[in-house]
Amino acid sequence: MKCFLVCVMLAAVPALAQPAADTIAQGKAIYDTHCTACHGANAGAGDRAPAIVNASATSMRGERSDAQLLNVVRNGIPGTAMPAWGTRLSAAEISNLGAYIHALRGTALDAPLAGDVAHGRAVFFGKGHCDSCHMVEGRGGVPGPDLSNIAATRKAVAISNALTRAQHRVYGDGGVHLPTVPPMDYNPVHVVTKSGQALDGVMRNQDAWSLQFMTLDGKLHFFDRSALSSVAITPGSIMPTDYDKRLTAEEFRDLMAFLTRQGSKPAPAAPEGAE
Repeated sequence: MKCFLVCVMLAAVPALAQPAADTIAQGKAIYDTHCTACHGANAGAGDRAPAIVNASATSMRGERSDAQLLNVVRNGIPGTAMPAWGTRLSAAEISNLGAYIHALRGTALDAPLAGDVAHGRAVFFGKGHCDSCHMVEGRGGVPGPDLSNIAATRKAVAISNALTRAQHRVYGDGGVHLPTVPPMDYNPVHVVTKSGQALDGVMRNQDAWSLQFMTLDGKLHFFDRSALSSVAITPGSIMPTDYDKRLTAEEFRDLMAFLTRQGSKPAPAAPEGAE
């Protein structure tokens, strides 16, 4: 059996800021056919070759440029089991394959999902009730994080997992994208004051003497701890994680199409000395 060692090193394709969804889908089909046996599903490591999209010391975390990675795919690595794919795949197939890996390594904005974006917006502000907690395009609620730049800071799979899985990681490492983990300071809190008032909300800040939290009506509350009889903070989130059941398959697809297009990436820095 052929071992396709660093087939996954194709990682990225030049100028693929937002490759078309069908291009990525075609690249995934090529990867699944030729590369999974060595590098595992979604470039996450296999029995015969390293992962590309994780944080291990052996993975390609962006040390190589897109052009260098594609060169490895075309020409192989002498002395290893990585073959020269330039003689086995067409230039278009290699480009599509690279687009797929590039999408795995990047954020949702690098590879927005297919769907009806306008319908997805309507779901966000309508049936999904996402705007009761989240803001997008200057509209919506404030108890939850502002999602206006969500696609530039999260992977598509992380956004999907947040909507459908009670236990999920914020994002999976993909090489050169997120420098830090986004803050997760929205734990549910139940507060009872010494006067007997009970309040539920999400945490914003706390210290040894006070705490601040926001109730779901968007009101920010500040209490001295001396005025409280009990404070219960629960790890996790108040956000529902069954949107794949609350929405139809079409509605969920279009909501993801909308969310994976929210945000922008900073413009490349001008070369030194340029005006």
